[in-house]
Amino acid sequence: MTNDLRSLTEIDRLLHEPARTVIVAILAAVESADFVFLQRETGLTKGNLSTHLTKLEDAGYIEIQKTFRGKYPLTLCRLTEQGRKAFTAYRKQLLEFVERTK
Repeated sequence: MTNDLRSLTEIDRLLHEPARTVIVAILAAVESADFVFLQRETGLTKGNLSTHLTKLEDAGYIEIQKTFRGKYPLTLCRLTEQGRKAFTAYRKQLLEFVERTK
């Protein structure tokens, strides 16, 4: 049982933060998402979402593209291949942990 519990300490701490888990889960389901959509779906404030996106971008898990739609700024986010692999591994670790600790 102790080894089963220790396996959770090896989990990706960046993704294990609930807000970032939700952001990456959303991005895993779509090609890309704009900032407003992510803010609406996560319920995060602009500043909080921006902070989490920056951390994910710094880790190489997402790409952020800033552009304009007409006169309005548009921030698009998409999951990178590295981010997709990290999220898949994270989900697998959680599932294995749950199965071993039943």
